[in-house]
Amino acid sequence: MSMGKPVFGGMTLAHGDTWRIARARLVLSDRVIVGGADIRGDRIERLWAGDELPDGAIDFEGDFLLPGLIELHTDNLEKHLLPRAGAAWPALPAMLAHDAQLVAAGITTVLDALSLGDLEQDGGRIDTLRNALVALDEARDHDLLRCEHYLHLRCELSWPGLLELAEPLMIRKDLRLLSVMDHTPGQRQYHDVRQYRTYYGRSGISWSDEEFAAVLAERREQQSQHRDLQLAGVMRLAHRHGLLVASHDDTDIAHVDEAVAVGARVSEFPTTLEAAQAAREHGLHIVAGASNLVRGGSHAGNVAAITLARAGCLDILSSDYMPTSLLQGAFILHDQAGWTLPEAVATVTSTPADVLGFGDRGRLGEGLRADLLRVRMHRTQSVVRSVWVAGAQRL
Repeated sequence: MSMGKPVFGGMTLAHGDTWRIARARLVLSDRVIVGGADIRGDRIERLWAGDELPDGAIDFEGDFLLPGLIELHTDNLEKHLLPRAGAAWPALPAMLAHDAQLVAAGITTVLDALSLGDLEQDGGRIDTLRNALVALDEARDHDLLRCEHYLHLRCELSWPGLLELAEPLMIRKDLRLLSVMDHTPGQRQYHDVRQYRTYYGRSGISWSDEEFAAVLAERREQQSQHRDLQLAGVMRLAHRHGLLVASHDDTDIAHVDEAVAVGARVSEFPTTLEAAQAAREHGLHIVAGASNLVRGGSHAGNVAAITLARAGCLDILSSDYMPTSLLQGAFILHDQAGWTLPEAVATVTSTPADVLGFGDRGRLGEGLRADLLRVRMHRTQSVVRSVWVAGAQRL
């Protein structure tokens, strides 16, 4: 039976470990077509157009075939390591549960975002970091992971021990991204100090009014002593090791100007349209929250991601705290922001791949990694039905 017309030129079908997908809607970089794919080992060998169903092919029955999703910022692992305040979970089972949740959400490449320091829970966050790294290395060494894991280290600039903790980690081969953040209350995400108090209240930390006033004064003093010096130190490390840097929670033009001046190339979760527009003018890659899209707005009162999308100030989606939001967010861009489906899917596949330097994935293309999703639409919901990572079925 004819295999249909090749999409990217003809290649001779291989034998042995080749398998086929047919009757799928392939989401390519510039269009959606009905067709199929031939997979050999860990690579896409051939894409073809047509509605044929060759013997032995997996019948997608009209479901979408997408590239595997790429996530550059998720703190989902920390939730598994510390599911409740004071209730630390064994690190390896936490890592494996996190990994399984990512694959179920269609994520095939992930940057696990781990914090270097916390203004209120520095001891707990350091333990979480160390336990996470040990668990990640063990799981990877013993082939226990379903998706491919890398690191995103979140640098808390006003935390005194940042550089001492960060420097030994720079040599890790799985480190792909640094972000610089400052959660000092009274600015950026916590411009309303009541939000800071509420956030840590959910973590089991409470203050009287008098205690909270003292905390505010102490945090601002910490900021004045450490922030600028440690920002310069982090950027030196990034340049020395060739690492990509993102700013975090930019709120105004001055924040963006500083990010550009120190060499950041990504603006992660700008909290206002003004900051996002400034980031766009400077050519920064803008990351917005997929969870924000799914919920219809920011849980912290910041700019809605749909507003950024409609203003042309959104390049990449991140699931942040809810892995399943990543795929849903892409389809919301298509349904509600007027983006074509290839444009929307690019925010969770090819664009993060390009920014992070993953040249072998993020697209459906001959010779690229077979990181693949089967996605079915149920009413308005995108449902992940199957996942392949480097050609191996993981869901």
